[in-house]
Amino acid sequence: MDISVIIVSYNTADLTVACLESVFASQRISYEVFVVDNASKDRSAEIIREKFPEVRLIANETNRGFGTANNQALRECMGRHVVFLNPDTTVEPESLFTMAAFMDEHPKVGLAGPKVLNPDGTRQDSVSYRYPGHRRGAADLGSLPGSIACVLGACQIASASLLRELGGFDEDFFLYGEDQDLCLRIRKRGFEIGFIDDAVILHHGGQSERETLPAEVVRKKFRGELLFYKKHYRPETIRRICQKQRRRALWRIFFIRLQIPMMSDKTEALRKLAKYQVIYQETARHIK
Repeated sequence: MDISVIIVSYNTADLTVACLESVFASQRISYEVFVVDNASKDRSAEIIREKFPEVRLIANETNRGFGTANNQALRECMGRHVVFLNPDTTVEPESLFTMAAFMDEHPKVGLAGPKVLNPDGTRQDSVSYRYPGHRRGAADLGSLPGSIACVLGACQIASASLLRELGGFDEDFFLYGEDQDLCLRIRKRGFEIGFIDDAVILHHGGQSERETLPAEVVRKKFRGELLFYKKHYRPETIRRICQKQRRRALWRIFFIRLQIPMMSDKTEALRKLAKYQVIYQETARHIK
């Protein structure tokens, strides 16, 4: 088996169906497909079971989080490589083949990501050369192989044996931050992170959170970021990072509140205000 594809779904039945259809279309490679459904309320598990009997479905009774759900399937994977694929993506024909070939040709790469496009065909920023808090935390990380810090978690391919050595995703991350953490742990193990320009996926983005309030999405993301700091940076580094973020958030709150009364459309300003209020609140316990 060349590839094991793992898709974690949560209230994305329509998108998951489209994702699976793209995976099963014209992929010149041997592969298996897992879907781990995190207790969706939109009949995702039943629809997948009916439409795709070849899928190995794991239907959780509770939402166990992104990393834990991926790890459930990882323990059963038979492929040499594992592809973590978001349900709000579609895979271009031959992309899985191209991704597997890239990994075979680049043994120093432990994990890689493809080119990611928006639904309108424009390119998404899917490659990062810095980790969260990198400006102050880089010294804590030491020398790492390669130049890429991480690739977007919407689609990643990694060596199955390496993933098992690392224990898969860190399950302390419920949602957000686990992809950056995994990339960093792979680099600490001596492998590079790669980018596969010839493989393409389409990514809608954020669809599993479409019913979540924007401020709560910010809170989840920032808590994932704080957990990343806790795992990889010294306490004094975390304190400096959080002090800077808290000061910046306070200034942004102050100026946005000044501007709001003069705005005809306050929607975007209120969204930003909620974002910086969350950051101000969440950094408080890390600056003492």
